[in-house]
Amino acid sequence: MNAFPYPIRTECPPGACNCGREVLLQSPASEAELRIMRLTREEEKRLLQRLESLRSLEDLRHLEELLEKQLGITLTITLSPNEVKTLRGIAILVNEQPGLCKKTRQAIPQAIKKSMEQHPEIAFEMLNEGGLFA
Repeated sequence: MNAFPYPIRTECPPGACNCGREVLLQSPASEAELRIMRLTREEEKRLLQRLESLRSLEDLRHLEELLEKQLGITLTITLSPNEVKTLRGIAILVNEQPGLCKKTRQAIPQAIKKSMEQHPEIAFEMLNEGGLFA
């Protein structure tokens, strides 16, 4: 197993997740592939709080860039091809990657949608731009 100069995420309980953490740690992965290991449970809580407190589309895009740059997490946000009347018409997907916990992939879109519920202008800005960004 690799020695890390920073804290890394602890493993999930057996059978609870299929994130591939152990395989990733045992493979000769590059530093870019191992970035996701920096997302400890404490850091994940901070990230989710920050995503829940988004105030604008600009904030969302900024965090999307930071997720990609710092952790390698990519989001795909799409709008329904039909008319978007509620937040259900907006699909937020966290792309799978080795080391990214299934619960985290589910929690990130929930946090973003919570922000959109509190600040519907985020969704309106997205719709006004033509809607799709990934």
